[in-house]
Amino acid sequence: MSAAYLLKTEPSGYSFADLQRDKATIWDGISNPAAVKNLREMKPGAKLIIYESGDVRNAVGTASVVSVDASDTKNPQVKIAAGKPLAKPVSLAEIKANKLFAGSPLVRQGRLSVVPLTGEQYQALVNS
Repeated sequence: MSAAYLLKTEPSGYSFADLQRDKATIWDGISNPAAVKNLREMKPGAKLIIYESGDVRNAVGTASVVSVDASDTKNPQVKIAAGKPLAKPVSLAEIKANKLFAGSPLVRQGRLSVVPLTGEQYQALVNS
């Protein structure tokens, strides 16, 4: 499987429903250096999980990377395309309880907005 990532978004700012309506968007405006590094490393075809933060705190849907322009190293432009909603949203509590995520930056660095996932982690979220 190609690389996978989890992208966090505040649903009041831009929700998974907004992504589905728009069909595609540029994922930018990320300032955390570790998150920016993860964006720069993305490749077209990478699988994505969209996670709504704030009051929701659920993995809610899938998306994929269409293109990456990392020429501006501080603000890479990653175009993503909407996928499908997850069959059932996966809560942060469920993620933290899953041993697959014990060492994940998703659990260890709660404020990180772009998190790499292993293939097993991606599948666990999609198949929950």
